[in-house]
Amino acid sequence: MTQAEKEQENGKEKEKERDKEKEREQRGVKRPIAPPTIPEPLQEQIQSNFVIVIHPGSRTLRVGRATDNLPLTVPHVIARRHKQSGQPRYEDARLLRDGLNVRRAHVACKDLICCSHRPHCILPHAPCQKPESNEQRQNGLKMVDQAIWSKKMSNGVRRTPVSAEQARAYNCQIRPAVLDGSSRVKWTNTAHHPPHLIGDEALYVKPTDCYDIHWPIVRGQLNVHAGPGGSLTAVLADLETIWSHVIQKNLEIPLKDLKYYRCILLVPDIYNRQHAKELVSMLLLNMGFSAIIVHQESVCATFGSGLSSACVVDVGDQKTSLCCVEDGVSHRNSRLSLAYGGADVTRILFWLLQRAGFPYRDCQLSNRLDCQLLQHIKETLCHLDQDISGLQDHEFQTRFPDSPAFLFQVRLGDEKLQAPMGLFYPSTFGIVGQKMTSLQYRSQGDAEDPHDELYLLATHSKQDQSSKSASERKAVSRPGGALDGDVSGQGGIGELSELPRGSGGSGAMQGETDIGPAQGECLMGVGEAEEPLSRKTAILNQFEGKALGLDKAILHSIDCCASDETKRKMYSSILVVGGGLMFHGAQEFLLHRIINKMPPSFRRLVDNVEVITRPKDMDPRLISWKGGAVLACLDTTQEMWIHQREWQRFGVRMLRERAAFVW
Repeated sequence: MTQAEKEQENGKEKEKERDKEKEREQRGVKRPIAPPTIPEPLQEQIQSNFVIVIHPGSRTLRVGRATDNLPLTVPHVIARRHKQSGQPRYEDARLLRDGLNVRRAHVACKDLICCSHRPHCILPHAPCQKPESNEQRQNGLKMVDQAIWSKKMSNGVRRTPVSAEQARAYNCQIRPAVLDGSSRVKWTNTAHHPPHLIGDEALYVKPTDCYDIHWPIVRGQLNVHAGPGGSLTAVLADLETIWSHVIQKNLEIPLKDLKYYRCILLVPDIYNRQHAKELVSMLLLNMGFSAIIVHQESVCATFGSGLSSACVVDVGDQKTSLCCVEDGVSHRNSRLSLAYGGADVTRILFWLLQRAGFPYRDCQLSNRLDCQLLQHIKETLCHLDQDISGLQDHEFQTRFPDSPAFLFQVRLGDEKLQAPMGLFYPSTFGIVGQKMTSLQYRSQGDAEDPHDELYLLATHSKQDQSSKSASERKAVSRPGGALDGDVSGQGGIGELSELPRGSGGSGAMQGETDIGPAQGECLMGVGEAEEPLSRKTAILNQFEGKALGLDKAILHSIDCCASDETKRKMYSSILVVGGGLMFHGAQEFLLHRIINKMPPSFRRLVDNVEVITRPKDMDPRLISWKGGAVLACLDTTQEMWIHQREWQRFGVRMLRERAAFVW
């Protein structure tokens, strides 16, 4: 048999095999699936290995590959060397903040200046409270004491209050014991004059060295201020330097290889659109990632915890955000951001410790190493367990560079419970004259995006007006019935239909109910939409000036949901993430306050109110990052990637097109 005949015979056999396969399919017999050349899980793993998830926080940066079990956790701080000799040092405050009306000493001119006039003072010294801040703090503490006394312990007995004077009498007599002649902790070596230092190296820069200390993010937003290094350009440069350093040194990914990697960036639920746009440009154009997804922290928290719906309560170091998430969609009306967090608890703990005769008498809020010590004491000793009462003895160590290691004894009572309760009575923080509550407002418009939310609102308004005028004309011409007239050319409907395909119009109108009242308007009830704008603004300003307690904020966020069914879902799944509420007894304490304060109608309708603080026994500080890693593995995210070339061509319009939330 010749070669040609062999090939012809093989072709006939293949045809017969194909005919048999067709016959089997017609009979309903499925063809067996041949295994792919590369196993499917391996393909997914390789893809996820080239995705970097970045979760930037006010005090901590979490970054890692989507395939990593845990992210790298780095202090989100940078020290920059002075460009000129003799330049005065500048350092962003860590625990001191605007609104305290604290008088500080300026290290350059040595005069006393008020932080309410100069919020970013250089190296502040010992604070001195003004009367209005101190009075508010005292009033808040009275409410805390009343709440502690009113709630009985689990055995039915009321707590016996412990006065600070009882602890003070003991603590004032304490003298530290020397553990070691050397603390074995050293300042960062700057002999080679590095231009910048990142993370722990920046925290341990010697105060006399010629370096400025910057925290690029404060209360969830870029730390733009009038002081040195506070311009938007400088803050973005700090972020790029920190993120590039961590990726290159810790993840061991050369920056030139970032063109092969994609990035998932987590942003706060209430975000600054201008800042988010600048961050995307930095990641795609400056750092060189090939593509990016921008998603909200609350939605990623539900992905990381494995919940389909939840009221997400994110208690961070400097801000607390709340949002109701249902099936991967953030309800815009439920978003709320409170300008306090774990750092404020640390600061009020310091005041309570001083009142109780804190034996480490050189401790100062202006010293970054003392701030770390106070943070450690808070995490170790503070709790929200009403059953723990009475005076108890504790000990802590101080290990600072150029100093011996000391061991201190301290006796404390209710101070350990009073400090974290400040989250429920924020007047205890003593912050005056500051905006304490933020809401999600509509976009102010962007010159690069002609079909933004304002355009959709305008066309929608014109459509309503044209429909109304058309119906009026019909009523005049035929009072008894409707005409079959053509209204398609009467302005609004025609204009709305001219939206370019994929412009985001349909997504914005269907994804979230944003064409109706704005976020803040849900606070005023139905029927007030026609009130003067000045009255609305006054009501919102009054609301934003108040510092809602954590439990009241949760109730408000859930109450802003559209339907009772959604509200029931949220009450049955309150997810607490972040590191600001990691106290013993916090879950039971928050649950008790929610049940006692929720509307009586829902007490009958909700079967089970549940507060989740450690889903799947995970660290609540890592849940949002983990959700970003899960997001990288989902098939549905393929349509959300914004590629570098697309961003270069279309800019911010791609965020409106591809973001999973209404931009």
